[in-house]
Amino acid sequence: MTTKTDTDTRSPTIESYDQLVHSFARGEKPRERWRIGTEHEKFVYSTRDHHAPSWDEPGGIRDLLLALIEFGWTPVEEVGPDGVPRVIALTGADGSVSLEPAGQFELSGAPLENLHLTCRETGRHLEQVKAVGDRLGLGFLGMGMWPDKTRAELPIMPKGRYDIMRRHMPRVGSMGLDMMLRTCTIQVNLDYRSEADMAKKFRVGLALQPLGTALFANSPFTEGRPNGMLSYRSHIWSDTDPQRTGMLPFVFEDGFSYQRYADYALDVPMYFVYRDGRYLDAAGLSFRDFLRGELAILPGEKPTLEDWNDHLSTAFPEVRLKTFLEMRGSDGGPWSRICALPALWVGLLYNDGALDAAWDLVKDWTLDERQALRDAVPRLALDAPLPRGRRLRDIAGEVLDIAHAGLAARNATDAAGDNETGFLDPLREIVRRGKVPAEVLLDRYHGEWNGDVSRIYAEASF
Repeated sequence: MTTKTDTDTRSPTIESYDQLVHSFARGEKPRERWRIGTEHEKFVYSTRDHHAPSWDEPGGIRDLLLALIEFGWTPVEEVGPDGVPRVIALTGADGSVSLEPAGQFELSGAPLENLHLTCRETGRHLEQVKAVGDRLGLGFLGMGMWPDKTRAELPIMPKGRYDIMRRHMPRVGSMGLDMMLRTCTIQVNLDYRSEADMAKKFRVGLALQPLGTALFANSPFTEGRPNGMLSYRSHIWSDTDPQRTGMLPFVFEDGFSYQRYADYALDVPMYFVYRDGRYLDAAGLSFRDFLRGELAILPGEKPTLEDWNDHLSTAFPEVRLKTFLEMRGSDGGPWSRICALPALWVGLLYNDGALDAAWDLVKDWTLDERQALRDAVPRLALDAPLPRGRRLRDIAGEVLDIAHAGLAARNATDAAGDNETGFLDPLREIVRRGKVPAEVLLDRYHGEWNGDVSRIYAEASF
């Protein structure tokens, strides 16, 4: 999630609705300026006993953050309710390192030109955290959900927005706290050149997001036992907060535009307003009232563009629009799949021929068919139903072929002359094998692990 930095400054006040709409148009870029921003989260655990370390315990999350400064990262502090500043993030050339609510460790990578650079960035980060982890007795687990932890066993990070969200989540859904405390994801952020280009990429991204969920499904255990799902992380989003999640049917309507997404975002209830280094609780209040200067907690004050950007970060649909598009449907996983996710979406969305081919695959699906696919994929993954009696696995290879063609056409090569298509290989292997990662883990649980989920720490750590 978004982390405020000490370089944040007060942005211009929003005087009109048109400024909200224009904020999306500001993201338009010509093709030569399109970039790839990859984010991934992983669970931090003690190698001694597998507990999730707190922020302030010796050798815990604070010490992990501080130790990374030796690699050139700059600390970011946030003042807590007690007035004490605490390091809660890092910034540097490779983007930012931040904390999810229970200490999940996130790299939000820099916007990069190609997948070779993306994978090197990921590699640098993982090598750094592993080097520090070896000294502190910490390990890093690549999964979509904690396989063995109850909520009560997890720490809470000292970040103001998370206190607000923890109070609000149980009011609007049964699994919001699980989303906050027990899940990890990989996502990729991509550019668009125009409103029409944004709309087409948004539609393809939403329609095929369940395929991303299936190929990366990696959360089959809850509190030490199989949970009946292959991506429980994806299932959690089905009852987190219906006003800010989902498949956004309006994206597929004729005339979908920046304005329509702005209207959707205005209807998403607020979480907070950030003022003077602190988060003010605005949970459930209306950004429309804020626009009129009628927000109950800040009467007479109008929002800034930074307030709007903060608000956009509190909507959690399967694809999210800011000044770029975020593909949000995939579970956390190992190093190779961190590189594979941006390969999938760059291949599909950054080449016009591939984008057209992908749209041809999904353009005739109805709203109900898209929703049925989304509802089924957490449990069935590649066996989730498609229209006309097919299953998701029946198009998985074709989608990867389209992505391969899109990457080949980009012809972005490394020093050895290799293009980006090799980053799809982990996904091709999943399709060839016919089993998603969660199914492989379940086979081991019922077989060689003999029902002992703790074996996953040796199997799925970085």
